[in-house]
Amino acid sequence: MAVDLQSELLSVRRELLSLGALVEQQVNQTVDAMYTSNAELAKQVKSRDGDVDVLDLKIEEDCMRLLALGSPMASDLRQLLATLRISGELERIADLAKGISKRIIKLSSLDAITLPPAMLEMAEATKTMVSDALAALTNEDVDLCHGVRRADNLVDALNKEILVWSRTEIPRNVQNTQAAIHVLTIAQRLERLADITTSIAEDVIFLVEGRIVRHEPE
Repeated sequence: MAVDLQSELLSVRRELLSLGALVEQQVNQTVDAMYTSNAELAKQVKSRDGDVDVLDLKIEEDCMRLLALGSPMASDLRQLLATLRISGELERIADLAKGISKRIIKLSSLDAITLPPAMLEMAEATKTMVSDALAALTNEDVDLCHGVRRADNLVDALNKEILVWSRTEIPRNVQNTQAAIHVLTIAQRLERLADITTSIAEDVIFLVEGRIVRHEPE
């Protein structure tokens, strides 16, 4: 069966950008729910996770079909390979947002705990990384990709600060132990989310320049 490869590639790119917009919304609402301890908003994030899965599967099916039938070469092949990777990474980001939302819901049922400043800074930094990585994908902006890679170092450092906070907070306020564990888990998932976002930025560099920079220092 004949395939209009360029038209199909454009369609797949639109699907990927739509998935990115949906996942960015999931991340933004998760962070907002964390700031405000809004369990209802967190539940909305959970309920939309299936939409991400459906679109991710559609993109995978389309890419596999084009790999099989379209005989892509050079930059077209690179686009399909990068799209497959990025789609899967976006789906994992959405899963992490859902997991964080579950913890926010549990936190909302406990006595209020003051989130450490590092947690708020970490959430904001992660949200910005996602936004920048998707903007880089849309505009094929390699410079922005390098900025995302550098930002991951800040998130790693903030995660360590939250671990130090927990070692002080738990002995001082034993009644908040469960809440503190939820905070630690959220921080770990934000850190993982930032790592995956960095991988997206690296995939965009591969898409644009054909270079694999995954193990190169920034």
